[in-house]
Amino acid sequence: MLQITNASLGLRFRRQLLYWFFYDGGYINASAEGVSIRTGLELSRDPAGRMKVSNVSCQASVSRMHVAFGGTFKKVYDFLSTFITSGMRFLLNQQICPVLYHAGTVLLNALLDTVPVRSSVDELVGIDYSLMKDPVASTSNLDMDFRGAFFPLTERNWSLPNRAVEPQLQEEERMVYVAFSEFFFDSAMESYFRAGALQLSLVGDKVPHDLDILLRATYFGSIVLLSPAVIDSPLKLELRVLAPPRCTIKPSGTTVSVTASVTIALVPPDKPEVQLSSMTMDARLSAKMALRGKALRTQLDLRRFRIYSNHSALESLALIPLQAPLKTMLQIGVMPMLNERTWRGVQIPLPEGINFVREVVTNHAGFLTIGADLHFAKGLREVIEKNRPADIGASTAPPPSTAAV
Repeated sequence: MLQITNASLGLRFRRQLLYWFFYDGGYINASAEGVSIRTGLELSRDPAGRMKVSNVSCQASVSRMHVAFGGTFKKVYDFLSTFITSGMRFLLNQQICPVLYHAGTVLLNALLDTVPVRSSVDELVGIDYSLMKDPVASTSNLDMDFRGAFFPLTERNWSLPNRAVEPQLQEEERMVYVAFSEFFFDSAMESYFRAGALQLSLVGDKVPHDLDILLRATYFGSIVLLSPAVIDSPLKLELRVLAPPRCTIKPSGTTVSVTASVTIALVPPDKPEVQLSSMTMDARLSAKMALRGKALRTQLDLRRFRIYSNHSALESLALIPLQAPLKTMLQIGVMPMLNERTWRGVQIPLPEGINFVREVVTNHAGFLTIGADLHFAKGLREVIEKNRPADIGASTAPPPSTAAV
């Protein structure tokens, strides 16, 4: 709702009339006082899941008008001022609500069309920000429930069942609060898993030199039994995530649990690779979230790391010397690649020209909230002019119920 009471408007007109030998020129200065406007926007969800202004209610009135005339025939206009003023007041009363209706249903909807609903994050994954239901307006808040789910671009109809805790928003220090449940992050990681992105293969010179030497020494007994043509072949280290990683959000912090297989093999040229060992890796990453502009960014850090064999406890003991170098390799070689992608961030659904500032991140049990204020990087008029429909100049009349009284 928007309510304006006892406002004033100033209008200035220049008149010029030439008819045969009859000429009239001058000005009209008019002021409207006691202007009252009460308008309300009905917000809804359209079929695409985008927020729309579905209707505009309006009541407007002008209590008093004063008019001053100048130029030729000033006294004639002064004599007719009562009729002219009444006519101008009547016309002004009739124009306010149609202008507001057009601004809401056309111009403001053009701005809302710039909010991304279902878009690509990169070449593998997209995100769905469609509204789940109509926005709910209360006396102090506007609440919107977005889907907030990632999906593989090759499986656009796939969706992960949402079993996460329903976020609760209670803070009110910032203009906007956005809550992200564990489902938001789990759907992202499962989408990348289904897209085949959670795997890494290092061959030959890509394997760190010190780790190459250590691995060859560890599996020396197996290597010497191989054919001489295979012994000096390039080493291959392959990491493959076995199941979609899972996110856990607690007041103490956010963690991501990952289980992956680690395969070590020799890759002789033009021959099948020779596997030396296969092990399982459990890793736990800490995640720090930040909001910059419109992008939700994540910084990952490797906290816990463990490798073990699926074959025997004795082989697991033999893998203990590999723990430290493999962890170092992950921290130096793998984590920077992950962080380079996660720090690019994911766009939050905001209209063009509006960014978040003064962000604050708070962890809760099962979800986190990010509070921020809004900053208009562009003027609304500039954004609306850029995105207005081609037929914007057409007359858009409000329904009779919204006409001015």
